[in-house]
Amino acid sequence: MSARRRHTWAWLVAVIVAAKSACAFDVLHAEQHISATAAGEMLPSINGCPVGAPSRPLHLSEAVERALCGNPKTREAWADVKAQASAVGVARAAYLPVVSVNWQGVRENSVVDIKNQPMLGSAYTATVGSASLSLNWLLFDFGGREATLRNANALLEAARATQNATLLATFAAVAKDYYAAQAAMGALVATREIERMTRDSMTAAQTRVDRGIAPVTDALQAQTQHGQAVFALAKAEGEAQTALGAVAVDMDLRPDVLLDVPAVTEGGMPAKTFSETVAQLIDAVSHTHPAVKAAQAQYEAALAKVSQTRAQGLPSINLVAQDSRNNQPESTGLGLPTYPATGHEVYIGVQLTIPLFEGFSRHYQINQAQAQAERQQDVLEETRQRVAFDVWSSWHALTTATQNLTNSVNLLGIARHAYDAARHRYDTGVGHILELLNTQAALANAQQQRIQALADWDNARIDLASKLGRLDMRAVADDLPRESE
Repeated sequence: MSARRRHTWAWLVAVIVAAKSACAFDVLHAEQHISATAAGEMLPSINGCPVGAPSRPLHLSEAVERALCGNPKTREAWADVKAQASAVGVARAAYLPVVSVNWQGVRENSVVDIKNQPMLGSAYTATVGSASLSLNWLLFDFGGREATLRNANALLEAARATQNATLLATFAAVAKDYYAAQAAMGALVATREIERMTRDSMTAAQTRVDRGIAPVTDALQAQTQHGQAVFALAKAEGEAQTALGAVAVDMDLRPDVLLDVPAVTEGGMPAKTFSETVAQLIDAVSHTHPAVKAAQAQYEAALAKVSQTRAQGLPSINLVAQDSRNNQPESTGLGLPTYPATGHEVYIGVQLTIPLFEGFSRHYQINQAQAQAERQQDVLEETRQRVAFDVWSSWHALTTATQNLTNSVNLLGIARHAYDAARHRYDTGVGHILELLNTQAALANAQQQRIQALADWDNARIDLASKLGRLDMRAVADDLPRESE
């Protein structure tokens, strides 16, 4: 191999290695703020994502962590952020020159036969190689690259805000399903207790009938209520399994995975979670909620798209350069033999491109971009109205749930005293079976309402925090007792 050819190969290898090395890391700093996991800022470290089988019992904090890290919706939002960060890198790369290498190697076999003039013919065989290095650098384009970069940055902010909104929604969803599972497990425990109470009442009624001190209808009515309790117990067991399956799916697990979710428990009365008035909360969320930020960023991206589309129809100035080499054999004349040769060409210059006529397409493209920006502005206003109403409804749901915590305590206490009194009266022979069964049914309903009230308050608290965009892992410190007012 000749020294010149070795030089050409070394030149090509150096350019390729440099290009591949530049692609091995984030040169343009477009991907620096991408979270390590799909959980985003809620779990910034990859070590925060649980692995292996779920704990037994499963606490809400672990369920939330697993859902934030593994739920398909959070992973989709994370992927969108990574894709848009790469788009920002592409937009930044437009400010740099484009350098390309072209190499070609061929085995050339040329034969020229001239009729009746054999002396003018030629024939040669050669291995021909050519290599070139080209440069194209956009120097000025009337703000097109700047608008493209603004568009990409705005879309990246929108993707990040959308990721945060998705995390909030997923957080609230898994919390809701977890509390529903807790309520279902609590209802199952209560239903088992109700089945035991009705069985005891049925036994007591049958004993009185056997002794001849009560009519047979007492036993039949008690048996009927016990049968209804058995029916309700089977239904509660099915609902509990369905609720556990929903929690498993939230964590990206199979619905039949074994989970141990503790039943909802009693605690002290909750402290007030939010000190602001509902009007103050609505004013704040109209600007700070991730969904609003995403819509605002989408609107800014649409405005940048208008400038980008307009700039694409304006002139541009490029710096162009090329360095090419080849070893194409040359001949001094027709019919003369060829001789090995090398060629080297270098040029550098400025290229001006002026779009003169595009069939009026640019006009309609600009109109289209402006219409899309107007639409995105309407989406922004709609998003503000929606989050404001979400806060309004969630705030009232939390207020109602807080009031019903007290109401359910009072109701359960009254129902329990009524049942105890009726049971005592029946056991002493002065009460009627209908009195016992009615108070028994009232106690069962009060127990169910108490369980549901506890779950409703927990869910309403998380839901309002989610609608305000203030949800984080501190909200699910479920190993701690509720604070007293």
